[in-house]
Amino acid sequence: MMKSPNNFKGYYYSLFMISLMLCLGARSQLTTDFYSQTCPSLLSTVRKQVQSAIKTEMRMAASLLRLHFHDCFVNGCDASVLLDGDNSTEKFALANVNSARGFEVIDAIKSAVESSCSGVVSCADILAIAARDSVVLSGGPTWRVLLGRRDGLVSNGTLANAALPSPFEALDAIIQKFVDVGLNITDVVSLSGNLLLRGNQKVLKYGFQTSSSWILFSRWPYNWIGKVCHLRQ
Repeated sequence: MMKSPNNFKGYYYSLFMISLMLCLGARSQLTTDFYSQTCPSLLSTVRKQVQSAIKTEMRMAASLLRLHFHDCFVNGCDASVLLDGDNSTEKFALANVNSARGFEVIDAIKSAVESSCSGVVSCADILAIAARDSVVLSGGPTWRVLLGRRDGLVSNGTLANAALPSPFEALDAIIQKFVDVGLNITDVVSLSGNLLLRGNQKVLKYGFQTSSSWILFSRWPYNWIGKVCHLRQ
């Protein structure tokens, strides 16, 4: 039987608190109020831009979430997936080329943020907030994003090919890549789901189907945020 949204919230809130304590212990320089003095309008600016992008194209929510996921799997959440360059960059990795999308939305968010607080907010933090807002604006739960990441200066397509799950890999190989970064089978289902937005229906890659928005969006953020937060350098 499907759990009610309230039960899901309680369960994943508990996971979030455990993960948050572990994350803060390991990376105490990341805080939820990192920009409270230097860019107080940051969260509202990002939310407005994400809302506009989703209104224009509903599936952009899933695209922004996936972009953040693919960024974090390669050397942590450092926005290296956004870097342009030749075909040796992460954009040209097998899992990203002609597939990863939403770059223009992140560019628009960055431009809007820069108009309010120039040279303050990292692209890595913008991508993390945009992913959270995509989940919330699609009917999923919310969480407080830890901030203070610094942007990476190198984009490594070879490493991305090795680290990112590929749709052409066997399920066991995909699971192992999640295990390698401290994740589990629940995260595999949540993050590798091939999301099709058809009204309120979510259809996942491995055959899971539900009319509830909670399968995809409630499973990963609280569990994952504390595990892949080796970020600010």
